[in-house]
Amino acid sequence: MKLLPWQQQNWAQLHHYIIQQRIPQALLITGKKGYGKQQLARQFAHSLLCGHLDNDGLACGNCTSCLLFAAGTHPDFIAIQPEETGKPITVDQIRTLITRISLKPQFEKSRIVLVNPADAMNIQAANAFLKSLEEPTERTVILLISNQPAKLPATIASRCQKMAIAPVGQEQLSAWLSQQNPNISPADLPVLLALAQNAPLLALEYANQGALQLRNSCFKAWLDIAKQQTHPVIVAESWLALPEPQLLFWLSSWVMDLIRCAYQAQPGNLFNPDLNETLHSLAQGLALKKLYGLYDLLLVSRQRLETTINKQILFEEILTYWSQLNQSK
Repeated sequence: MKLLPWQQQNWAQLHHYIIQQRIPQALLITGKKGYGKQQLARQFAHSLLCGHLDNDGLACGNCTSCLLFAAGTHPDFIAIQPEETGKPITVDQIRTLITRISLKPQFEKSRIVLVNPADAMNIQAANAFLKSLEEPTERTVILLISNQPAKLPATIASRCQKMAIAPVGQEQLSAWLSQQNPNISPADLPVLLALAQNAPLLALEYANQGALQLRNSCFKAWLDIAKQQTHPVIVAESWLALPEPQLLFWLSSWVMDLIRCAYQAQPGNLFNPDLNETLHSLAQGLALKKLYGLYDLLLVSRQRLETTINKQILFEEILTYWSQLNQSK
């Protein structure tokens, strides 16, 4: 396991904890999605379990603890996450955790609990988890990861030391992306970074999965609706197989860019700089008030995704609004 280039400063702080033997009882690692928070937390956990650290505080990779950790069978490493994507961490999971950590660690080093994402705990789970922070058990270190720390109860956040992953510079990001995937064209680099909101791992994921091509296909359908060349219901049905959070982000980014184009924003200030000319042309004659209304609808729709709402009806509502907005030019 290697540290990511932009995590050197964060690792220096974690290494200092190890050297001083002042390991936080609870550490909350925050930052935008796609910055490698989990990778950093797992590296720290690995080092805390290892018996033979190198000079930089990194795990040796060869001792019994390292081999168990690599195999995912270390008895003193406990990972807590939602049982299904999009579902909460439940109180039953936390109760099971509390039972496990009431026993002594099996090895001489620390026992590590990794909760990711910590803000996925429902209210009952968070209340039960609070007991672990108030009454820490022997040699137990709790690592929490969150993209949205504001969603954590203050009672939990206040009992943790904090570590934020700092934003990465554009030059470093572009160089790293090109190194990881040499097939990314220079022209696509700024677009991928803009779509990923400068989150390096997310930009790399987009590049590896061909997300840019998929976005372009969706944007064409969006344009066809604006030109009355296809029906919102047909497009909504074709979008059901796509990842909803990503699709709603694309839709939101197009609407935000249209609003910015209405104010004559420069391409560098757009989420989709490669679509600058099309967006500026499309923005002509659109009512700003209705664009803001569409953006509000998209924000509400992102919240509705967490419910049992019919996804096709949700997309139909968005696309029908978009169609009617263009008819009123």
